Amino acid sequence: MLRPKSPTNPTPAGHLTPPVVVEPTAVVPSTQIPPPAPVASAPSRPTVQLTPGTALALVGGGTAVVLVVGAVLVSMLLAVAITGASVAVCALVIRSLIHADAKRR
Repeated sequence: MLRPKSPTNPTPAGHLTPPVVVEPTAVVPSTQIPPPAPVASAPSRPTVQLTPGTALALVGGGTAVVLVVGAVLVSMLLAVAITGASVAVCALVIRSLIHADAKRR
């Protein structure tokens, strides 16, 4: 009922042209142009000058980043610890209930 049909490849019809023969050409060297004289270039980037105000801003920004990342990591660690403790309490309660139920029988 559901059988795949593979397409048939008919034989090509029409005239076939023979391949074109490409003949190599001679390479003629062009005239040499002398290299241009070196020119002193200006620095591509201006030099960075740190003033006491910018240095203080960089130190303050770095401190803020360290404090924020530290707070996030500590809060994640605290969340994992609280989750582990609650799972342990739940396991103790379930074990106690199963043990008490087995004692009654």
